[in-house]
Amino acid sequence: MLTLVTGASGYVGAALAPRLRRDGHSVRGFARSAERVAAAGTPLDELVLGDADSGAGLAAALDGVEVAYYLIHAMEGVAGGGFEARELAQAERFADAARAAGVRRVVFLGGLVPQDDPPSRHLASRLAVERTLLAAAPESIALRASIVIGARSRSFRLLVRLLDRLPLLALPAWRRNRTRPIDGRDLLELLARAATLDGAHAGRSWDVAGPDELSYGELLARLADAMLIERPRIGLSLNLTPLASVLAAVVAGEDVGLVEPLMESLEHDLLPRDEDAAVTFGVRLHTFDAAVERALRELEALETVRAR
Repeated sequence: MLTLVTGASGYVGAALAPRLRRDGHSVRGFARSAERVAAAGTPLDELVLGDADSGAGLAAALDGVEVAYYLIHAMEGVAGGGFEARELAQAERFADAARAAGVRRVVFLGGLVPQDDPPSRHLASRLAVERTLLAAAPESIALRASIVIGARSRSFRLLVRLLDRLPLLALPAWRRNRTRPIDGRDLLELLARAATLDGAHAGRSWDVAGPDELSYGELLARLADAMLIERPRIGLSLNLTPLASVLAAVVAGEDVGLVEPLMESLEHDLLPRDEDAAVTFGVRLHTFDAAVERALRELEALETVRAR
């Protein structure tokens, strides 16, 4: 099966490509930079260079493809907003090209959304992209995940760097909100199996989550324990997201355009609607602690974690 992986130089794309090849897929990558794909070490059968903003290269990338993975976002470099229109335009160009190429299935990775509250800008944008891509091909599938625990996951690295570098944590009011982080290995397996999932389970979104429900405060405490450190914590009564996101980005060496919308998403519970995905996809889930320990070991091979 010829399968396309967009975002081939990113964390998920670089890990997904070899997993698909082990299943017998012929994997074509789509990216803006061959150098970045090479730096990520992504093994591909072929690479098409292009640009999701202009649509350049999409027709060539999708030609003959049965299943296409859409792993593109556009939050970086646009602190304060403006990424939503760009993300939707990118998705619409991709959807049009997928229809023209006769792609059978698009697989999209989005985010868990609040069940009783309006979504953040980031999650609302993910939902708009999801709707566009589900309509692009008859058997499309969307997976919605919360924090991904993996050494190359930018949200996980952000948390590790904050704990590693800050002597004291001033935790906003969102520390009480709950979520279900997922092991990067489990997410990868779910994504890989989405390519061949029976068509009876396609044409919809699936909430994917790990087995452990944690508040964000508990998540940070458990992560600190795994890092063998103690960090005094002060609870704040407000979220202060614009200020907190700038501070977090500076401390962690991240793009505030990425951090601010991610932090806005913490302001509500992000929990799965049901437990159906793991059973339907046939995936056994790792615990939070097992996921963290493995991710920390792998992260230490990539960068210095002083606390460890």
